[in-house]
Amino acid sequence: MVLAGDQAWNGVCTRMARSNDDPLDAGHAAGLVVDAGGTILSCTPAAEALLNRTADDLCGRRIRDLLADPATWPAVLAQRDGPVWEGHARLAPDGGDDVLFRVLPLDEGRLTGRAQQSLVLLAPRALVAQWRQGHAFMRELFLQERIGLAVLDRNLRVVRTNTHLLPYSGVPGDLSGFRLADFLWESDAHVIETRLWEVLETGIPLVAVDVEAHTHVDPGTGRIMAVSAFRLQEANGAVAGVTALFLDVTEQRLSQRRLDLLHRVSTVLSTNLSAEETARDLAEVLVPALADVAVIEVAQAVFTSEEPAPEDHRMHTLRLTAEAGARPGTGAGADVEVDSDGVLSGRMWSPASEEGADDDFPSPHGMRTWLRARGLLLGRIRVGREGEHPPYVPEDLALLEEIASRAALVIDNARRYARERNAAVRLQRSLLPSPTTDTVAVHTASVYLPTDTATGVSGDWFDVIPLSSARVALVVGDVVGHGLQATATMARLRTAVRTLADLDLEPDELLTHLDDLVTQFVMEAGEATRPPGGEPGFGSFGATCLYLTYDPVTRRCLMAAAGHPPPALVAPDGTVRYLDLSPGPPLGVGGLPFEPFEVEVADGSVLALYTDGLIERGHDDLDQGMAALGDALSAAFAVGRSLEDAGPEMVAGLVPGPLSDDVTLLLARTRGIPARSTATWTFDADPAVVAEAREHVLGRLSEWGLDDLAFTTELVASELVTNAIRYAGGPIELRLILAASLICEVSDRSGTQPRMRRAQASEEGGRGLFLIAQLTERWGSRYTRHGKTIWTEQTLPPRP
Repeated sequence: MVLAGDQAWNGVCTRMARSNDDPLDAGHAAGLVVDAGGTILSCTPAAEALLNRTADDLCGRRIRDLLADPATWPAVLAQRDGPVWEGHARLAPDGGDDVLFRVLPLDEGRLTGRAQQSLVLLAPRALVAQWRQGHAFMRELFLQERIGLAVLDRNLRVVRTNTHLLPYSGVPGDLSGFRLADFLWESDAHVIETRLWEVLETGIPLVAVDVEAHTHVDPGTGRIMAVSAFRLQEANGAVAGVTALFLDVTEQRLSQRRLDLLHRVSTVLSTNLSAEETARDLAEVLVPALADVAVIEVAQAVFTSEEPAPEDHRMHTLRLTAEAGARPGTGAGADVEVDSDGVLSGRMWSPASEEGADDDFPSPHGMRTWLRARGLLLGRIRVGREGEHPPYVPEDLALLEEIASRAALVIDNARRYARERNAAVRLQRSLLPSPTTDTVAVHTASVYLPTDTATGVSGDWFDVIPLSSARVALVVGDVVGHGLQATATMARLRTAVRTLADLDLEPDELLTHLDDLVTQFVMEAGEATRPPGGEPGFGSFGATCLYLTYDPVTRRCLMAAAGHPPPALVAPDGTVRYLDLSPGPPLGVGGLPFEPFEVEVADGSVLALYTDGLIERGHDDLDQGMAALGDALSAAFAVGRSLEDAGPEMVAGLVPGPLSDDVTLLLARTRGIPARSTATWTFDADPAVVAEAREHVLGRLSEWGLDDLAFTTELVASELVTNAIRYAGGPIELRLILAASLICEVSDRSGTQPRMRRAQASEEGGRGLFLIAQLTERWGSRYTRHGKTIWTEQTLPPRP
């Protein structure tokens, strides 16, 4: 059908088609040409589709007949507010339903309001509302200042931007036709354009990618921009360009970086309990995350286990503990006197603010804060930046103060831990003998490795105890458990062993007494843990022990064990064997006797006493562990290694990894006293033999060149033999031993111990032992299998 008013119609369509994609635009809407009475004269194909009627059906019909309710026609006309007006109407459901319309006069009547023909443009109301919402969104998007918006063509030249593309100085007001490199650093522009080219080529949107943006005018204060972009396409699908959105996220990213740095610092501070390592790790984290140079100084008292000065103390001695960055420092360990002047809060600083104190820092941008914890000043942290970096802001200072507060707590915990650990280690070491000893009977060397490396304490112990008559006792024990409780138990047992050893008890008898003592410990522990009205508890409280005595005169070892593995004996030719010792039950079990074992040992042999941590390697069988120890002993001493060198090497080879149990190894090389250095005589219980005994003593001392001791020794021997004849009976044995001292022994068959007392002035006897005690270095008595022995020791005169 031919439309009426073709010339006017064509003009309107041409103008409207050039405007936009408004659904009520003539190029998109359904069109009806109506006369002044509202009768349809002609229509467009779009109107046929919208109203669901053919052109023949529409032409000649009145518009009011298209309404869902023709009675609403006056209300529709009432919406007219001028020659060109818009309104809405509800059509029949099968004829367009709810629509918006626009009325345009087509003749001169558009000026007078009495048009003969009008163009009515119709579109679904929902479609028009959606378009208008999108149009409002785009308009406001270009007007807002929070997000930078730029439309770029296919060559990435700016076509349109909102009022502020980038919210800082250095960006021209009108950017039309600009490339990004025209106002941004070339490197920054290249990064952004590379991502935009990807969007143009692939059509895959770019979402919130952080980039650095520096302008040519103000390059030193760049910003962090989150860039998003999507591709623009024309109606025919051709690529028209790309829209990029720039969101300034500088503060958010800086805040996140501060949180990330705080998290990293917290992680680093939780890795160790060493003040020096903590300071070093912290300095390495601060550079370059927060500074170009960081210096951490810690109070000198922290490293000496002393109490640092309180906060209100003015003068503080700090040690340069760690530094990182480009500062030419004096090196870790240097001390500096700092005057806090009562100002203990962190603050900004520059070299000019502290004359002579910070002039070696590379820039005037810096911060300082103090390390404080529990009312003590523990040091300070200083950080600085190079000149091209932005200066610090209050948020940076708050971050440094938070880092300092956490670091101070860690350093103070490390100080307190080191103090406690040092005390525990000193206690442990004071409870053990020297790693090496050298006596007439043996030369010893030991290796001691506690499982609790954090405190350096454990329940293993060893001891080398000098006995009377040049003899020596070797002891190795193992208390159940680890840590301070095991150490305390070990100390009690070691003290008990030394006390019992001073009584010169046989090994089996000594272990019997020690077993009784441990049983008492168990009972005491049970009573201590008894709940009110309940039964005493019995926890794991026990120990094993090997006690061995060696006599350098007879070359014999006498030993007994309580649940402890047997010692190994390395002969002078390097052969190794384990002594056929039958160990009794562990200490604290009770009920079974301890069997003694005796063996003769050649001079130069090595006795190896150890704890089970050396042979229980993982889940290996004990026999395999003992075989491995035997091989190690054979290999070490076949080549004549010293005890000091052989011990650590064997332990390192047998226990290469982390310890699962305490390890103790005691090596003792035996020495015998030559036969010419001893003399033994046996007498009957006859007073006449006293003179004979004196003659033997004087003769032997003359042979040894000890005439200076002749008078004292003659008197001592005469007194001891006389007492034995008077109170014990025969036979009586007199023995002299020339070792580190001169030893005089008298043995008899009596089990009665002598008792020293002060005789009254009217008494004729009772002064013998008192005189002996005054004339000798020390004296004592011990029980033997056949009676007792009374012995004395005298210091040898200096050699000429």
